Amino acid sequence: MAQSRKDPRGRVLRKGEAWRDQDCRYSYSYTDPLGRRKWIYASDLQTLREKEKKLMRDQLDGLDLYAAGKATVNNTFDRYISTKYDLRDSTRNGYLYTYNKFVRPTFGKRKLVDVKFSDVMHFYLHLINVDGLALGTLDSVHCVLHPTFELAVRDDIIRKNPSDGVMREISKKSGKNRGIRRALTPEQQRAFMEYMAGHPIFYHWWPLFTILLGTGCRIGECLGLRWEDLDFENKVISINHAVTYYRSAEHGRQLMSISLPKTEAGIRTIPMLDVVKEAFLMEKEQQFDMLGGLNEQIIDGMSGFVFQNADGRVPNPQTVNRTIKRIVETYNSEELLNAAKEKRDPELIPNFSCHVLRHTFATRLCEAESNLKVIQSVMGHRNIETTMDIYAEATEEKKQETFEGLASKLDNLF
Repeated sequence: MAQSRKDPRGRVLRKGEAWRDQDCRYSYSYTDPLGRRKWIYASDLQTLREKEKKLMRDQLDGLDLYAAGKATVNNTFDRYISTKYDLRDSTRNGYLYTYNKFVRPTFGKRKLVDVKFSDVMHFYLHLINVDGLALGTLDSVHCVLHPTFELAVRDDIIRKNPSDGVMREISKKSGKNRGIRRALTPEQQRAFMEYMAGHPIFYHWWPLFTILLGTGCRIGECLGLRWEDLDFENKVISINHAVTYYRSAEHGRQLMSISLPKTEAGIRTIPMLDVVKEAFLMEKEQQFDMLGGLNEQIIDGMSGFVFQNADGRVPNPQTVNRTIKRIVETYNSEELLNAAKEKRDPELIPNFSCHVLRHTFATRLCEAESNLKVIQSVMGHRNIETTMDIYAEATEEKKQETFEGLASKLDNLF
């Protein structure tokens, strides 16, 4: 039979209680409504157990408030997020960051049962028109508020979800549309890559951007690649995890972790193009020349990562985005000067992010391949609708070329 844990005076400790030799204090561990592990401390066991009782009362009070319809939107969200036990850490922290930044300090203090459709509408319009939120960011806010209200509906605390249909009305009233993510044109893609390859400062980024443009990987999937995920002999890349950066709700600092790809469909293999293979080998050679060896960082038990920064760590996706911005700004500045000297219109590259490189690869793939299931598999799309949307956009520009070719054939028939 297992022996009970005891303190130095021989008293049996309850579940969650512990004696700390390092500072001669008692501790009690528990999980808060947000799923975070927390501790309370005391110098003696009696004080600790009084704190435990108070903690229990506080938790029950919160339940009573909710059941009595006296809870705030914040109370309800905390209850909702505590039920999402199966969320990945990065997803949970993303939800918490969005809610805490945009909802908790203001709208979240409203009494739940008093919130009406028009209240949610005015809050969303304020976020757009006063705070300057993009409609895509507002979508993220809605994605945490709507299920919060839905939980209260299912618990019979409120009769209807006050956020139902708000986003449709917002799109009409705000006069704003979601930004359309445009792929780089072949000319823009070529200009970006050639300029970077020949630049004395940016040239060492060529392998990473070549791999992004040659695989369509999400940035977290690409930065999470390990050398063991690459099969050079069979020219195949295995995508089975991703590196994620997220802000810790507990510590307030950015942390790095390993997670599964965004969806189950994200676990896949991608054929390795010759130029991509060359980029991987160049990256390895550069690291030995510039950094003295390969990445030795260990993240959640994984090691052997392909990419590393000057500190020997896996790069942050935001660092990659900032690099894209610097390259584009430098290129455009030089292009404006050259165009003025040569008395021609400048051919500028638009500002874009890492994800546009994935969209650009998808567009090139759609231009070359008509089998939607093949495209869906390579891209790791969960829904075929996502693939079809990109395919439709990519082939729209090809429609005119097709009809021009058709015209030449039909001319002889009229």
